[in-house]
Order: sequence, then structure tokens, then C-alpha cells
Amino acid sequence: MTGDCHASFCGSPGVRFPRATRRLYLATVLDCHTKAVIGWAMDDNYRTGLIDTAIIMAARNHRITDGAIFHSDRGSNYTSAQFAATLKSLGIRQSVGRTGICYDNSMAESFFAILKNERVHRTVYPTREHARRDIARYIELRYNTTRRHSGLDYRIPQQVHDEYLKKQPAA
Repeated sequence: MTGDCHASFCGSPGVRFPRATRRLYLATVLDCHTKAVIGWAMDDNYRTGLIDTAIIMAARNHRITDGAIFHSDRGSNYTSAQFAATLKSLGIRQSVGRTGICYDNSMAESFFAILKNERVHRTVYPTREHARRDIARYIELRYNTTRRHSGLDYRIPQQVHDEYLKKQPAA
């Protein structure tokens, strides 16, 4: 999915997948309009560089409107000076949820619940690399392109994105 992105995004709190032989952390960037995962990164640690990689992937693959808002929880990585500088360099404003209120980041929490229920908890990963490939495949080939979402009137993220682009005036 490429093209214009909408004005707000949310980031994941980062999730550890214990079934891989070693820990694997996933950071995501979700488009709040289409619910698509537009940026993601995985590594064996959850340092700020991981979420930097996810937001840079989103910016590289999508035209993000200047002044777009990135919303996340108050995790130390998301409130770090390094991440603030990354967002600023991309022209993205930062928003963080209230302390201890998980509903403020419900879209990211929902994505991870879906990922775990539909894929991770049903799979035994012999290696971390196997888990990495399987999760990437799920995001790109299932979640974004074929999975229907109740919050999108049972349409898929790609369809919502395409409908948005058709409504835009020609440049």
C-alpha cells in the first residue's frame, strides 16, 4: 500500500513474542483512517531505534501529510529525545496517551490482540527468523490486504485506502 496517508497514526506499545527461541519485539505504525500497518520493525530488543525504524518505514513508503499526528503510550522509547527528533525530522507531531489509560492507544492494542489470536498463538516458531518472516507475511499479505475489519464496515484496509485516493482531486 503506497500513496497518501492520513493525518493521524498510532504506535504500538511493542510486543514480545515468547514462542520464538529468543525474544522478538515488534513496533508498528498504524494509519488511523485505514487501520493498515504502514510501518513496522522487529528486533531482539525494544530500544528507541526499533520504533524509529518503524516510523521511517511508514514515511518512506507513504506520503505523510506535514503536521500529521503520531499517537502512542507514554513508554520511555516514545517519549525519548531521540524519537521526538525523528518525528520532527519527518514533520510529524507527537501525541501521548494519559498515564495508565490503555484505551488511549486502543487501536494498537487491538492490532496486537488480532495478531496474537490469529497467528502467533496458533504457531510454534522454531527460530526467531521463522517468527519474523511469518509475522511480516501476516501483516503484508493478510492484515493489510485481505482481512476485513468491523471498524471499517467489514472492508479491508487496502480498499479503504483506494477509496480515499479516488476521492482526491487530480494534481
